Amino acid sequence: MVLWIAGAHVIWMTKANSLRGIPPPPGQFRSVSAGRDHSCGVRTNGILVCWGRHYLGQARPPTGLWRAVSVGGFHTCGVRTDGTVDCWGLNDYGQSWPSTGPFLSVSAGRSHTCGVRTDYTVACWGSSEYQYGEAVPPAGQFASVSAGEYHTCGVRTDGTVACWGRNNYGQATPPAGSFQSIDAGGFHTCGVRTDGAVACWGVTIRDQDPPAGRFQSVSAGLYYTCGVRSDGNLACWGAGDAEDDSEYGWGQATPPSGEFQSVDAGVFHTCGVRTNGTVACWGRNLDGETDAPAVEQFQSVSAGGGHTCGVRINGTVDCWGDKDDG
Repeated sequence: MVLWIAGAHVIWMTKANSLRGIPPPPGQFRSVSAGRDHSCGVRTNGILVCWGRHYLGQARPPTGLWRAVSVGGFHTCGVRTDGTVDCWGLNDYGQSWPSTGPFLSVSAGRSHTCGVRTDYTVACWGSSEYQYGEAVPPAGQFASVSAGEYHTCGVRTDGTVACWGRNNYGQATPPAGSFQSIDAGGFHTCGVRTDGAVACWGVTIRDQDPPAGRFQSVSAGLYYTCGVRSDGNLACWGAGDAEDDSEYGWGQATPPSGEFQSVDAGVFHTCGVRTNGTVACWGRNLDGETDAPAVEQFQSVSAGGGHTCGVRINGTVDCWGDKDDG
């Protein structure tokens, strides 16, 4: 997932601040995005709805028809069906003042946002806090972009990767080569090369070197990464592996066996959709964020801070974990 972090070492949710029992809205959805303490989804009719904490307006979307949505730190951005972008929520760094479009996609980070325009150039707005430059993209044409904590990476139309912003751990220094996808985490980035191999760069708490083999997809969490291999099996590495007894070790990098179609790495927990449509989650479970429904079938899943949301095969949304978060 596109991961934001409100401070490098903060664990935000406790059972004391969970209201629980607040269900996601009814209706059929085509996508959902789970963030720190709120979630948003685009219904099949194009209407966008949000739920969870909204004390900064991050869960109060404007009206209209939408194509996509991305939940950031304390703000949210979406692409309307006409290609324009609108944002709402916290705007202390201008992260909710989008550039002009039209846009193909948008990615909301901690306090900045980036999007790919229809001419394949990238526009960013919001924080370049401490002059890291995460909202100052390079020139050129891009196929996709992923906003992390204080850095951003994008795949150019020729397959090469460019990154900008904070680079204290090397998270904005990508390797050479051609990539099909990337995911910017908190302080590291991983991508799937065109030959299926995975490359990662940035912070190296524990062993964050990716395993060999070919992958379909990869998802960067906080100090760890998970990916779906070409045969459907999962591999995870970094903080939270089987031998990690540190403050970051919650088992989030210790996946179950079986074949999966997708995986999403959150902060301290991970969820994936198996090939039979059921969801499995693992890692920290303070508020039930890994207590996925046992028999229901899903088409996608999004792991947030202390909660998880997924779109069932019938288009309805289910969430579990800290219900105050969505």
